[in-house]
Amino acid sequence: MLLVAFLAIKMTSSGQNYHAIQGSSYAGSLGVGNNPASIVNTPFPWDINIFSFQVKGVTNAVTIHNYSLLSKPTTAKYGFNGGYYSRFAQANTNINLLNARISLNRQTAIAAGINIRSYTRAKTSPYNFIDTLNGVQDFFSLNNNRVLMNADVLSSSWLELFGTFSRTILDNERARLNAGITLKLSRGIAGGYGGLDDIRIEPVQTGENVSVLTSGSGHYAYSSNIDQWKNNNSTMQNIRGLIANAEGGISVDLGVEYLIKPGGTVAFGEDEGYFDYDWKIGLSLLDLGFNQYKYSKNSRVVSGIRDNMTGELLNQKFTGISGIESFNDSLASVVKNIGAIGGKFSVMNPTRLVVNVDRYLIDAFYVNADLSVNLSPLAGNKRLYTKEMNLLTVTPRWETRNLGFYLPIQYNTEKKFWIGAAFKAGPILFGLHNLAYLFAKNKIQNGGGYLAIVIRPGRHKETEKNKRNKGMRQYECP
Repeated sequence: MLLVAFLAIKMTSSGQNYHAIQGSSYAGSLGVGNNPASIVNTPFPWDINIFSFQVKGVTNAVTIHNYSLLSKPTTAKYGFNGGYYSRFAQANTNINLLNARISLNRQTAIAAGINIRSYTRAKTSPYNFIDTLNGVQDFFSLNNNRVLMNADVLSSSWLELFGTFSRTILDNERARLNAGITLKLSRGIAGGYGGLDDIRIEPVQTGENVSVLTSGSGHYAYSSNIDQWKNNNSTMQNIRGLIANAEGGISVDLGVEYLIKPGGTVAFGEDEGYFDYDWKIGLSLLDLGFNQYKYSKNSRVVSGIRDNMTGELLNQKFTGISGIESFNDSLASVVKNIGAIGGKFSVMNPTRLVVNVDRYLIDAFYVNADLSVNLSPLAGNKRLYTKEMNLLTVTPRWETRNLGFYLPIQYNTEKKFWIGAAFKAGPILFGLHNLAYLFAKNKIQNGGGYLAIVIRPGRHKETEKNKRNKGMRQYECP
């Protein structure tokens, strides 16, 4: 089942994709991942993101049937999608732990926290597949005499500790310019990659329905700390082992925000008016850096195929495998050349350029546009890199200090169009990337969601002001 394992790729659930609050002055510590300069222009003196997580995935290889978020999970079924086409999958996840932001004054703010992040991507060249295959030989029969087939997969997961400094560097009656920088020190929790190159399957001219694997090469590698995972240890023991044996990494975020102020003057004591704007334009360079991993002793590179490698023979060789060492032994009997890979490997973080434009409309209504352009692929195919699936998101929102309703509309790098939704009530922010899986029973594999718990300070001796930010509270004039 070697080829099926690599070519019938399925998506598994493993960045900062809290689309609802991007560009919002209320984002606080949640906004630092999209632009480090954003933490200055917020009316809260401090906020603490106690816990938040986000997961997003997209694939065309697998479909989960008979299940939506409003139906019973016991009816769910999954299947690999049939046909001749190229398969892909992407998934990214981030967990924020005790992220905090503090305004030192109106012009200066700092933030810090701990994040766990994971990015996975996979892609194949076109191949034929049906869900009634009885083994490798059936797969060979469907794909003999096809063009050369290829596949690659990469995953990187890391723990990062970050610190952010942001400051106003220009302020006049018409506009304000804020700038920020985030430095992140990381530990590579788990990383790996693999690929198949120039796979060719040809029929045997015997009058029988028999095909053989005639050419191909490949490689697979993963970080050595994964070998420390022991089934008889507790989950926390294994996680501590992953981190203790991890390699270090580093990355940086840079950002600026330019605010065009509304007309008129701010009355004495109206502190909230200081943060008002008609336009807010942000530009940020995110995740410029890498994570490092040490190769497991079980990582391999292979080339050349031995003679007469039929599907039936491959079934026999890979039946009863009990671990990676057993797999390597079986593979050695299939290929002509096999060698270990040693040393360390680096995986570039999802470096990207983000342009964010936020426009005030009326009352508490805003609209935000966010464009994300991946830069890590510019490093070329010889470098290992992750990438963000975000491309363009437009989010209308109605938002006050304690309440918010959001409608993010996304078009991602895999040409998927999603309409999501989110709401904020006090410290809780909850959102879905794709509303289709609330009702449609075959969309759950594409989308994701997010949940955040953010604590902000209360106010005392307050009065309500019926002004632009309706629902925001203001200090009484001293």
